[in-house]
Amino acid sequence: MTYMLLIYTPDIGRDRTDEEWAQMAEPFMAYNEYVKASGFYVDGAPLAELSTATTVRLRDGKRVITDGPFAETKEFLGGFYMVECPSIDQAIELAAACPAAAFGSVEVRPVMDGPSSVDAG
Repeated sequence: MTYMLLIYTPDIGRDRTDEEWAQMAEPFMAYNEYVKASGFYVDGAPLAELSTATTVRLRDGKRVITDGPFAETKEFLGGFYMVECPSIDQAIELAAACPAAAFGSVEVRPVMDGPSSVDAG
């Protein structure tokens, strides 16, 4: 079964020094190697900072575009891993090992089987 591990973290601010960023990234680099070594890794990536987000909605047939986050939130989606695991318990084990689980959260969500609406076009 394929699972998305969605990594939510508080806004950590962008005014850190290069040294502070490197120190903060170190446990995530180790986790990245751990997930890849597990044999369950399919894909994954960090996402650009929250201020670069664009939210798109259709309201009354009109496109509404909002730059940045659409709503105030204490945690935001900062990255993801896609893993192929034999059970949700294994996916939960991988999520629990993520450094962000200690100060944010990691949502484990199964990817639905079946035809993709993206493939239909």
